[in-house]
Amino acid sequence: MSHTLQIRAFFFNAKTDYLPYYKNFTLNVEDGTTAKELLALIAEKNWDFSYPKQKLIMNINGLVVEAKETVAALVAKLGTELTIEPANTYRANNGLKINDDDFMQSYALLAPYASEEDLNYYKTLYALHYASESENFDRAYIGDAILLLAHKMITEGSEYKAKILTSITSVHSGLMDCEYENNLFNAQDHSESIAALKTMTQTSDNEHPSLMEMIKERFCSKKEEKVVEKPTRTALSIENLQDKRIAYCAGTNTDNESTISEIITSFDSKEVCITRRNKLLGASLLNDNKTLALTKAGTTLLEAYDNGAEVLVIEDEASYDMIAKHFADIENVMGRKMRGLEVQLSSNFVAQAAKVAA
Repeated sequence: MSHTLQIRAFFFNAKTDYLPYYKNFTLNVEDGTTAKELLALIAEKNWDFSYPKQKLIMNINGLVVEAKETVAALVAKLGTELTIEPANTYRANNGLKINDDDFMQSYALLAPYASEEDLNYYKTLYALHYASESENFDRAYIGDAILLLAHKMITEGSEYKAKILTSITSVHSGLMDCEYENNLFNAQDHSESIAALKTMTQTSDNEHPSLMEMIKERFCSKKEEKVVEKPTRTALSIENLQDKRIAYCAGTNTDNESTISEIITSFDSKEVCITRRNKLLGASLLNDNKTLALTKAGTTLLEAYDNGAEVLVIEDEASYDMIAKHFADIENVMGRKMRGLEVQLSSNFVAQAAKVAA
């Protein structure tokens, strides 16, 4: 089967260009054409299009894709309109070629405790490293790949467990900044491994402080923070819900996506589609890095707000509770007011919609 693809491709040469730009291409290709072959076809049409011949990964419509992926798979998931960019645009130096020094810089954290087998395993996680969602919020983030290597080394009985945990936790942006989700085209769920690492940092006994206690002792101020209760922003029922412009954040739980969309369609309102529909909102980071947690939530809220949403329906209860309680804090962190935007838990939205329909 053949496909006509509308492609928007990234161009940038650090030696000659001040800013990146895009060019449009129309390509007719077969199902079995690989992503690498797709790039070669673009290069045939434009000699200035550049991409790496080794360690080839790219970002297509927001997902990190490996060279061997087929057009059939791309079209099935992403459609026929494709935007092709470097795996990390911030690190781009010539087309899709990137400066990937950071990959081995992260490995250096564990290199003193790692074997040749560990290194070989780490190299297989190259694409996952550049698909780390946390890097979108802090460019200094060490990457999900090194955390998975740490988990592997510890679970295999490394005698350096304490040093490994310290290495991945005491850096500027490491384990405690990871709310695991990645942007791989072929998604991989390593959330249990990340959760296990975080649990390891919390263990302590009566004689010795935990790793996290030692890190907080070193890096945090000893001044006690005064806890101020802020008003919550609850929305069990929203006035004239059926007339509102509604956006939906499903997070990683996609079970109710079609139900929510059908309800919105049944109203006179319009569904506001957001790119962060299936992203997490930072709830699991609230205790370890409140600013990052609120920034993640705020990024989704602002996207919905700037696209005209009046209501944001949230699937995850913990995320809804965090946003309801800290809405003003989120506005402060983002430096923006979101007047008129209401948030509602999906279960409450469904219940109210049923009453409206009745």
